[in-house]
Amino acid sequence: MKLKELVSNVNVLETRGDMEREIHGVQIDSRQIVGGDLFVAVRGTVADGHNYIGKAQENGAVAVLCEEIPADATEAVTYIKVENTEQTVGQVATSFYGNPTSKLKLVGVTGTNGKTTIATVLYELFRRMGHKAGLLSTVCNYVDGEAIPTEHTTPDPITLNALLARMVEAGCEYAFMEVSSHSIVQNRIGGLTFAGGLFTNITRDHLDYHKTFENYIKAKKLFFDNLPTTAFAITNADDKNGMVMVQNTKATVKTYSVQRPADFKAKIIECHFEGMYLEINGKEVGVQFIGKFNVSNLLAVYGAAVMLGKDEQEVLVALSAMKPVNGRFEALRSPSGYTAIVDYAHTPDALENVLNAIHGVLEGKGQVITVCGAGGNRDKGKRPLMAREAVKQSDKVIITSDNPRFEEPQDIVNDMLAGLDEEQMKKVIAIVDRRQAIKTACMIAQKGDVILIAGKGHEDYQEVKGVKHHFDDKEEVKACF
Repeated sequence: MKLKELVSNVNVLETRGDMEREIHGVQIDSRQIVGGDLFVAVRGTVADGHNYIGKAQENGAVAVLCEEIPADATEAVTYIKVENTEQTVGQVATSFYGNPTSKLKLVGVTGTNGKTTIATVLYELFRRMGHKAGLLSTVCNYVDGEAIPTEHTTPDPITLNALLARMVEAGCEYAFMEVSSHSIVQNRIGGLTFAGGLFTNITRDHLDYHKTFENYIKAKKLFFDNLPTTAFAITNADDKNGMVMVQNTKATVKTYSVQRPADFKAKIIECHFEGMYLEINGKEVGVQFIGKFNVSNLLAVYGAAVMLGKDEQEVLVALSAMKPVNGRFEALRSPSGYTAIVDYAHTPDALENVLNAIHGVLEGKGQVITVCGAGGNRDKGKRPLMAREAVKQSDKVIITSDNPRFEEPQDIVNDMLAGLDEEQMKKVIAIVDRRQAIKTACMIAQKGDVILIAGKGHEDYQEVKGVKHHFDDKEEVKACF
């Protein structure tokens, strides 16, 4: 694509050099540059791309999009100056990849918990209903049936547009995407056109990045503020910030709820560890999911499918065949008669939801043993809250290591234990080694008990001092069985 066409929809402040150049690729990482590429110098949270303009040119960049034209600018390269490259890169990537979201229906899912389940179930639901679809999620990205490993919940704008373009090329009609608060603030979704947005819930998370809960709420709300009039916005009426999210949106607003009147309404008729019987908008359906939080997730899926024009009855039939997402409330039954549940819950609210779901099935007929930790180099404030939540709803708690990253595991465990009083500590054992913690829980468990192993879910590694070591909670549990 010619450079002048590539930046035709961008507010350009100044250009220096040949705008007729052919551009073969767009990059924000100077190491990825090959001959004929445009390098976009973004001021990131870790590094400033302007410091790498020279490296990009060495690697073959023929054009640079920047906020400051370098003093040593060369005639061999075209420079384009804009006010904010972070805001511009999405528009440029969208142009380069042929505006993929104008050729398929993209639905974004945002909130603290439930994003992966909702996006993944929507993807699987639409494929079951005969459509080609794509998925952008924490666990894995999919172009129809092809799996593409993922690094972040929401990729950078160039990777994102490249994936969406591959979906269009593969004939996908729909794409479902987790939208993280980081990606909203950092304009990673800039330039994309959404057919719909879903809000799950909001609780304390990522305060290491957003600093205040109010900033975190504003980040999520910005997604709905920017939805076009042609889109729909479906919000969780059971969350106290549910209606706040959509108060300034131009999109068509719909609500879902398990507690109050809403456009999409459900109640639990029966619940077992194998699944639930629900009533959704007056019709009964059996599903293979467990817990009130999953009823909310399935309602969001149902609402989105209906808003995308699907027949209600057809959606319910397809929902009844859906299976839980990898590492999200996965129940494993031991030969000894106890149940182990592996779940990604890594916030106090998620832990509360999962433990509520377990008690809803157990009805006091067995003990609950919870194994949990907290991630290193993340919001330290939630560590004592996680421990208190686990103790409040468990008969025995084993505090252990999660992904310590660059922190000492024992320090993280100590931060969690600091939230407990003497009485609460009577329920708690601290075992830093996660494998030993899971083994201990399995040794303690009796017939009819439930072990919750929380925090890692689908992850098959433990990150220690920057190195990922293979570790899978499900594998550990099965070895104990």
